[in-house]
Amino acid sequence: MGSNADVLPLASARTRKIDLAFKTVLPGFNDAHAHPVKSGVEHLHKVACDKDSIGKIQAALHERALQTPPGQWVLGFLYDDGKTPRPLNRFDLDEAVRDRPVLVQHRGGHTAFVNSLAFQLAQVNDQTPDPAGGRFEHDKPGHLTGFVGDAAAQVFFKLIPDKNTRQDYRQGAALISKLVTRKGITSACDADASPEDVQGYQDARAAGELTMRVYCHVSAASLDRFMAAGIHTGFGDEWVRIGGVKQYADGSISERTAWLSQPYIGIPNNYVGLQLSSHEQLYETGRKAHAAGWQLATHANRDLAIDRILGVYEQIQKELPKKDPRFRIEHCTLLTDTLIQRMRALQVIPAPFSGYVYFHGDVLHFYGQERTQHMFPMRSFLDAGLHPTDSSDYTASPADPMMWLQSQLTRTDMKGNVWGANQRITLQEGIRCGTINGAYAAFEEDLKGSIQPGQLADLVVLAQDPFKTDPSQLLKIQVERTMVGGSWRYES
Repeated sequence: MGSNADVLPLASARTRKIDLAFKTVLPGFNDAHAHPVKSGVEHLHKVACDKDSIGKIQAALHERALQTPPGQWVLGFLYDDGKTPRPLNRFDLDEAVRDRPVLVQHRGGHTAFVNSLAFQLAQVNDQTPDPAGGRFEHDKPGHLTGFVGDAAAQVFFKLIPDKNTRQDYRQGAALISKLVTRKGITSACDADASPEDVQGYQDARAAGELTMRVYCHVSAASLDRFMAAGIHTGFGDEWVRIGGVKQYADGSISERTAWLSQPYIGIPNNYVGLQLSSHEQLYETGRKAHAAGWQLATHANRDLAIDRILGVYEQIQKELPKKDPRFRIEHCTLLTDTLIQRMRALQVIPAPFSGYVYFHGDVLHFYGQERTQHMFPMRSFLDAGLHPTDSSDYTASPADPMMWLQSQLTRTDMKGNVWGANQRITLQEGIRCGTINGAYAAFEEDLKGSIQPGQLADLVVLAQDPFKTDPSQLLKIQVERTMVGGSWRYES
């Protein structure tokens, strides 16, 4: 690293010289909360339902059903009910596939849409009560619509045989790492990894197919298996490293299952979302993991859930104080000033959705203009001295750093609606969140996140200079090259 006069004399006859013609070079981006292996396996086996009409989704599911043996499930993913004229319902799915059970998962991952045969197999009817932390949606006459949320969706997931092989996990890791490096992402945090997922990353790496670095939060359900092996946060190397332990306090923003202090707008019965874990559950697992050397990373979207997990973190740190625990709140969407000050006192790391204003603006009316002034509050986080990261939560939203930056700088959705303009940040701040702060959230700021001697050679070359581009046009900037570990992993 240095000037042409310093560097060029180091080249030998075999050195490959690339003239970037003064193109912009940035540190590789870090997607600090995503689900790479899981989404990769879904790409391998499920029907992509990221379409703009119900008719197109029905056609894709019907075609897959013709190739599916009788009695087996037809599975879709990537569906977004904000992108179709109305949400899917069980009658749409019945029309597409009558003789096989169907489940189409929302791209947010917390909810799904099922057909009538799926309800029959699950023995769920109009009178079935909602499970704790779940919701079977009903229409006004009281009939099931087909929408099932969180714990209610798990009723159906448990009926679907897991046929994924070790090779599937390897291929899934390889596929997604290849896709995201095309967007300039060189590191990601798998936000809920199973032992099989971690094995998939290791296998892809051994095969020379892993083109990004991965920090793996492990699922709370898998914690005991990792602890029995003597593993905790930090185990691994700069390619595959074990991260924190992942728990869930509430539901989803895009799917309207996050736990609110005030009801959603336009949803009947004063609906306030779903609690997924009690204080006691979060504390018991969190204290055990904290004592064993684990970082704590908890999914909490809304104010009540964030209040709950901050209470857990405060209690654990008081009982078992650590100098630098780097507690994380995954998503950390709707905040109050008081909550932010409590985060500041503990130096909690928020890992918010970066592209949601742009990509999911079509559902922000359920929250309203006043609340969106406190959602994804990057300006407030930075002003409080916190280290917010960037993240996609893919498949929940696209893993696209240029979309993240445009969304954060403009707070404007696809249709030009502005949500929470008071939370806009600068381009320099946005890039830092997507690079250095992502590394910091994984205790890796000494390894990566900036371009300087001693840091890993993870770089992205952009076709245009974002500092000379109108913020509303950042999404149009193309990635020309991505380097990971000194090797070009993507070249346009």
